[in-house]
Amino acid sequence: MDHLIYTAVSGATRSLSQQQIHANNLANVNTQGFRHDLDSALSQPIQGEGYASRYLVQQQQGGVDLTPGATRVTGRDLDVAIKGSGLIALVSGNREVYTRNGQIEVGPEGELTIDGLPVSGDNGPIVLPPFTAITIADDGVISIVPDDGNVAAPMEIDRIKLVDIPAAQLSKNSAGFMITATNVNPRTEEVELVSRHLESSNVSAINEMVSSIALNRQFEAQIKMMKAAEDLATAGNRLLRNT
Repeated sequence: MDHLIYTAVSGATRSLSQQQIHANNLANVNTQGFRHDLDSALSQPIQGEGYASRYLVQQQQGGVDLTPGATRVTGRDLDVAIKGSGLIALVSGNREVYTRNGQIEVGPEGELTIDGLPVSGDNGPIVLPPFTAITIADDGVISIVPDDGNVAAPMEIDRIKLVDIPAAQLSKNSAGFMITATNVNPRTEEVELVSRHLESSNVSAINEMVSSIALNRQFEAQIKMMKAAEDLATAGNRLLRNT
């Protein structure tokens, strides 16, 4: 069979991989703080005699689009949105992971979590004592009024760790959190929060649908190339038998 089929199979596999990424983006169009996934691939020339006319697709690790999404007012004291660039650090085992989702929850022991993971502070996971009121400043400082405290004298408890990492250094783990090659990254002082707001996904449903339609057409074309390669091989075998 002509080597054309290997090129077609490589292209079809690439199209399927792209479709999975776009499907995941579409599924998270309404997920708070979700960052659009990007796919990446290289053209790999096939070495051999003659003109280099055949290339295979070599899949690369995908990237993350950090373009900010739209923000909306929630009025909830524990909701925060990042102003401009930046990420919120969370604790996952012995390393940090990062998110743009600022929907913070308080656990039964006073621990602050986002999507089930502890929020990182200056000295590890943030844990609050019982409180009657809470505020989060634009620099991430958390202040509370303890159950037995004075409303006029709030107490500073900790500071949410905020970082600003270039998109080129980020990828996503299996749980969808952003990670880097290093386990821990230093705080970035310039990152600011907007309290009582949440950021939406930065996925464009229209763009994802258009891309998915184009990929479906590419996949169909590659399947036709496989059929053409099979037909050529069959015709060649028939000619050989008749000689």
